[in-house]
This record gives sequence, structure tokens and C-alpha cells, in this order.
Amino acid sequence: MRRQLAFSERFSHTAGVATLNYKAAGVDYDVLDKFKRACQRAAGTTTGNLARHGATEPAGIRGESAYLVETPTEYLAHVEEALGTKILVADALYKLTGQSLYRNVAIDDVATIANDLCAVGALPVSIAMYAAVGDSTYFTDERRATDLADGFAEGCWQAGAVWSGGETQTLTGMITSGTVVLGGSALGRIAPKSLRIAGDVRAGDAIIFLASSGVQTNGLTLCRALADRLPEGYQTKLSDGRGYGEALLDASVIYVRYIAACQQAGIKLHYAAHMTGHGWRKLMRLDAPFVYRIEKVPVAQPVFDLIAKTAQLDTREMYGTFNMGVGFAVYVSPSDATRCVELAQQLGYTGTVAGTVRKEGDRKSVEISPLGLTYASDSLHIR
Repeated sequence: MRRQLAFSERFSHTAGVATLNYKAAGVDYDVLDKFKRACQRAAGTTTGNLARHGATEPAGIRGESAYLVETPTEYLAHVEEALGTKILVADALYKLTGQSLYRNVAIDDVATIANDLCAVGALPVSIAMYAAVGDSTYFTDERRATDLADGFAEGCWQAGAVWSGGETQTLTGMITSGTVVLGGSALGRIAPKSLRIAGDVRAGDAIIFLASSGVQTNGLTLCRALADRLPEGYQTKLSDGRGYGEALLDASVIYVRYIAACQQAGIKLHYAAHMTGHGWRKLMRLDAPFVYRIEKVPVAQPVFDLIAKTAQLDTREMYGTFNMGVGFAVYVSPSDATRCVELAQQLGYTGTVAGTVRKEGDRKSVEISPLGLTYASDSLHIR
């Protein structure tokens, strides 16, 4: 109870300031997820075209973080992702202070792609960049252009992939002049096929958390809106003395090396979740009805305190929207839990045995026991 009260106090409301949640900031996941489900249904009608290539679609793959094609000898994986509006924070900070953090943003772009790919057990082979601008003069700033290129290459190094190429477009009239839309796609593979992370979750499994670097690549539309509420905007100081904008632009953690190391160590990963979008509700992405009970809540970075206080978001809204210090989760047999944490530490990640998977009839939920929070299955609709 003491932990819960302390956390609530950190996220206490300020009188007279209106709440600003993600939907109010302009991102409505209910609308987006409905469209995604419509796309999944339409996409499913094309599956038969794989036969001409001697390939098939593995059951249950649609709605996962990456798409798989099964061949007689291996799985091929494909992901396409986009960074979102985080680049606008980098643009703003660059104008305000002259500080270029575009390298971090480009690493983020790779992270959104590579982390989705490895969540199904696929290791990236090649990654391509997509960059679209409203005015090609955006790339005449050599420092910015160089930092974006170097950062994307660094992300590929961290993911163990080759930067294969990409597409750069000028879309005048479609994209606002003075910024860039960043995205990309990747090809990965799973070989042998037994290394696939297929959703073989079992009652009693341990839930391992891997720490994030901060907000990473989710919630930036809301975070940008909050800057307008702060007297010093992006230069507002956090409790640790860092600037708000600088903290938002910390490069995302890329978890590919961890997945690869678990595979090499012979640790069977029953499931994995890339914690971006929908906050900790993402822990129940799998269709099967389980209760994901979290008993240990890692301390979130100071940037989340400022977001909660400024946006007037309670604990439930924060954990249902942001990663709150957890960037990736894997589910393993209890006997492998200690090894998983040790391996994370050896690789420079921060790992925690955070909870367990329970089987309670047909109930499906995420329960964060120390905070008294429960997210029922009807709070997540991504399939």
C-alpha cells in the first residue's frame, strides 16, 4: 500500500488544469485499431498468392508485430514501420538551442522496425529507410542530414543488419515544409524454424521486463502538446536536472541482441511484446486467455513524472498509454527466469523478473498488483 500511495502522490493533479490524454491530443487508438483490423481482414484474402512461391502463412501471425512467410526450411519476416512525430521534438530543440539530436531520432526509426521484427524471433537481415519531406531544402542542412544518416547506420549496427537502401520523396502540399517523415521496412529470418516466438504461453510462465530508455517511440504527440503547457517548454527541467526535450529524445533501446543471445543460449522464449503503443496493455497482445499479473513495477524515468503532472493523467492512463520504463517483455519458463535476467545484464540491458502468467478460466487481463490496476481484455483491440 505504501508503494501505491507514493506513486499516486507523484501523479497528483494540479487544480484548474485540464487533463490532456492521448485521444485529446489527436491520436484515437479506437479509430486506428478499427482500421487496422479492417486491413487485416482484407489482407487475409491475399494469402493464397503465397502458394505460387512454395510458401505458406503460419496460423495466427496476423495481428502480431511482424508478418511471417513459412518456407520449407525457414521463416522469412517482414515489417514496415514509421517513427511518428518524434522528429518534431528534434526540430524544435534544434531551433531553440542549436543542439542536434537527429542521430538519436534516426536510431529510434530503426528501433521501431527492428524491435517489432525480433518480437517474433526474427533477426533483421536488411533494413531500408523511408524519408519524405515537404521541401527538399530540409536536407541542405549538412549537420542535420549527416546526423540522420549516421544515426540510421548506427541503428543498423545495433540491430545486426545491413542498411539496404530506401526511398526519399519530396511531397510538396502533403507534408509540412521544414520537417521529415521517417519510416522504413525490414527483412528478417528465423532459422531454424524452432526459434520462432509463436505464442506458446503457459500458466506459471515468468514475465521478464527489459528497461526502456524513456518514452522511446510512443506518445510523442501528447508529449509535444504538453510542451505548450510548460513555462519553459522543451527546456523545462526534470527532477534529475535534464531538459524535457532532451529526455524525450533519448535514443530507443534496440533489443535484437538480447533475442539473439537467448536463442544462442537455448532459452525458449514463449512470447515477446514490444512495449510501444497501448502501454502495458500490450502485455496481453496474444489471443489466448491468460492473466498477466505484474508483482514488481520498475521505477519509471523522471520524464514520465512531468508528463503525468502536466497532462493531469492518473496512474491508470499513464500505464495504459506509455511504456513507463519498460521497453520489451518476454515470457519464459520459471526455470529460465534467472538466466534471462543474467543474460540481459551481461549484454548491458536492465532485466527484471516482473510477474507471472496465470490461467483463470477464460479471463484475459493485465493486473499490476502494486498499483491496484487491472486492464481487461476489452481495453485492447488490435486483432
